[in-house]
Amino acid sequence: MACHITGVYDVNRSTTLEHDNFKLVQEWAESVANLKINGIIFHNNFSNETCKKYENEYISFIKIDYNPAFNPNVYRYFVYKEFLDVYANRLKNIFVTDISDVTLVKNPFIDPLFLENPTAIFCGDEPKILNNDWMNEHNSHLRKKIEDFADYEENFKEATLLNCGIIGGEIAVFNDFIQKLYAIHKNFNIENKTAFTGDMGAFNYLARTQFNNQLIHGKPVNTVFKKYENERLDCWFKHK
Repeated sequence: MACHITGVYDVNRSTTLEHDNFKLVQEWAESVANLKINGIIFHNNFSNETCKKYENEYISFIKIDYNPAFNPNVYRYFVYKEFLDVYANRLKNIFVTDISDVTLVKNPFIDPLFLENPTAIFCGDEPKILNNDWMNEHNSHLRKKIEDFADYEENFKEATLLNCGIIGGEIAVFNDFIQKLYAIHKNFNIENKTAFTGDMGAFNYLARTQFNNQLIHGKPVNTVFKKYENERLDCWFKHK
């Protein structure tokens, strides 16, 4: 699943994404359909004509009402939480990803690593540690709001930086994770007036403090972030 919200300034891309431009999500949709995996695109501005044109046996569209109190990078977790509240009991395995810079390369659900780790949270990562200048600035809001946030930063300062552009697992552990991630944003991120969304900060905080022994990231989950390794076929997801 993935979420595509337009008409709002994107702080990561320094632009406002166009309405009804399927090209922004086309590579993601085609990569999912080519592997015959069911994919859902949650959106706020695709036209009925666009949805009808591009929906198929594997790709479906669900329109949402965007709440501007939260940045789109954060609000997607509200969307996923509400969806899982209704449909979690019908699902077995799941991934949620970024949609404009992530594509599916291999089916993770048939990989022995996935099948043999039913309590794992699989996620993306980056070739840097948590203690870096960007994350230290990114975390400025949550550091003030969450009592043990600074302790977490100190305890995991040398840990690999995890990337929330790819998150998945079996439905039981994944639903538990998303419910907790949603609660962090709902309770601590609504008044975030900084230039940073807090999505990476909340994700790394939750993953490291409550799921650290269940994390699987890097190869074969994801290619190296921002290395544009387009020829690699040994990972499940390509992330830039």
